Amino acid sequence: MTDTYRAELNDADLAAVEALVKTTFQDKELLRSSLTHRSYLNEHREATWSHNERLEFLGDAVLELVITDFLYRKYPEKPEGELTAVRAALVNTVSLSSAAATLGVNDYLLMSKGEAKDSGRARQYILANAFEAIIGALYLDQGYDAAKIFIAEQLFARTEEIVEKRLWQDAKSRFQELAQEHVSVTPVYQTLSQTGPDHNRTFTIGVFLRSEQVAQGTGRSKQEAEQAAAEAAIIAKGWN
Repeated sequence: MTDTYRAELNDADLAAVEALVKTTFQDKELLRSSLTHRSYLNEHREATWSHNERLEFLGDAVLELVITDFLYRKYPEKPEGELTAVRAALVNTVSLSSAAATLGVNDYLLMSKGEAKDSGRARQYILANAFEAIIGALYLDQGYDAAKIFIAEQLFARTEEIVEKRLWQDAKSRFQELAQEHVSVTPVYQTLSQTGPDHNRTFTIGVFLRSEQVAQGTGRSKQEAEQAAAEAAIIAKGWN
């Protein structure tokens, strides 16, 4: 998902996105704005539309309500704490960016040339934010029911896997449970390196089972790097 720079979105592009979303927008500029990252406007001062941050803010609230209502009705036996964790797993950056990429949103994002070359976690954030912004645009243009239908089609089917595989747990908790189940060992995390200035550190953390380094992960904080290492370890062990 790299180097996907677009200079503009023409009418044909917007129509293609409408086909993906299965909705014809009354206000096309809402759709255009939902796909526009702030960085694009820094390079295109002539643009007459806004970036997607306000739509993302609105879409996030609509998304939370729709998912909360869905989980409340689907799992009447589950306590509030577990429902909260399942919801968080369903609407986190990884889940939403995956849904956006599967939908094809990545091909229609308006970003700066620099952002368009970025990948990994940075692109995931942009995709997840655009997904929420599309929800916000749908809500404003078509109403709550249209936004709910879109969310249902894109996310509800992911719920079963999250619950069955306990993906609502954070990666460290899941890897610890799996490690104790398979090899009766508690994972240990060690800092392998840290680079960059104090305000912009990048940490690399290794996760070990006894003396075996199973995997490593990077992040802007030790906690983020540990989670990434745990996720990588689950995949490396084939325990996912």
